[in-house]
Amino acid sequence: MNQAAYDVVIVGAGIVGAACADEFTRRGMRVAVVDRDLVGGGATAAGMGHIVTMDDSEAQFALTRYSQQLWQKLRFELPADVEYEQCGTIWVAADEEEMIEVRRKRDYYDKRMVPMEVLDSQALRRLEPNLRPGLAGGLLVTEDVVLYPPCAARFLMERAQKLGAKLHLGSSVAQLGQGRVRMADGFEIPAKILVNAAGTGAADLTPGVEIKKRKGHLLITDRYAGFLRHQLVELGYLKSAHSVTSDSVAFNVQPRRTGQILIGSSRQYGAEHGEVDSGILMRMLQRAQEYMPALAQLSTVRAWTGFRAATPDKLPLIGPWPGDESLFLAAGHEGLGITTSLATARILADQITGMKAEIPIEPYLPSRAAKEHAHA
Repeated sequence: MNQAAYDVVIVGAGIVGAACADEFTRRGMRVAVVDRDLVGGGATAAGMGHIVTMDDSEAQFALTRYSQQLWQKLRFELPADVEYEQCGTIWVAADEEEMIEVRRKRDYYDKRMVPMEVLDSQALRRLEPNLRPGLAGGLLVTEDVVLYPPCAARFLMERAQKLGAKLHLGSSVAQLGQGRVRMADGFEIPAKILVNAAGTGAADLTPGVEIKKRKGHLLITDRYAGFLRHQLVELGYLKSAHSVTSDSVAFNVQPRRTGQILIGSSRQYGAEHGEVDSGILMRMLQRAQEYMPALAQLSTVRAWTGFRAATPDKLPLIGPWPGDESLFLAAGHEGLGITTSLATARILADQITGMKAEIPIEPYLPSRAAKEHAHA
């Protein structure tokens, strides 16, 4: 690796790092990316691959919707193996209490011009006949997308490389800060700007960053064309899977272009090993079968786990790290890194180049976490 003069060195070749490399090179910056693993490994390879609009908070909505619109503009350039499919998401309501949440979400999205449709019980059954009878209805968010994340990350990285970005894989970073990246073998790479996009490893490289590992399980079936047409998520997900203290499972299934069905989802804190936890996997499958009983008859081909980088307030850290003018963060995206990767890269590049971002950036600035750390 030559000790080239780079404008930016990005640590992390997941989809966020790849999106940053793509955005920075398209703005004329000299970029290097280092990662100890593969492009699109880590949380990128372990994710469901959805591009969704979410509304847990106004800041989450702004980032997810902005990024979704960037993906919509990019979709015509994506190769076939990215498997970009605008299948839409149906938030499934089990009962009348959850239909109240459907109507709240409808009003929220309607005010913000997000295309959606309220479904009654019959309409839900017609769109997804393999759901169990008797569900109350749901909300169809029509512009939500699924894709295959590792190939999306590879596309972004290859596009950056065509514009001159240098990629260095199989290299572990020992230290990051003050204008240089020091590798485990002692080699140093200087740059004006350093970007910590190391996912769950971000806190190891930048002390004081509050990011915790959150383990998730996924399972994929054999090919069953037409069994599932939309991404389906239970509205109970809002109650269970967003817990920040306890293990949880929720019904979340996704159709793939291959005809396979991707089954989630689970969340675990404090689990350090990457092995499949049979107890969690069984709970996850049982929950899915409560909503789609016929899933029990399908053959599964693989189960796997991954770790996602979670922050206490469920918002990523995007921007300068206090106390080091060379260091910027692009980490802490948890389960929304695929969705928000393009917006993260765009607003980070805006900050670095002094341009005004399309959305308010204050909710994502790392200084909010640094202040909390300082006063803890």
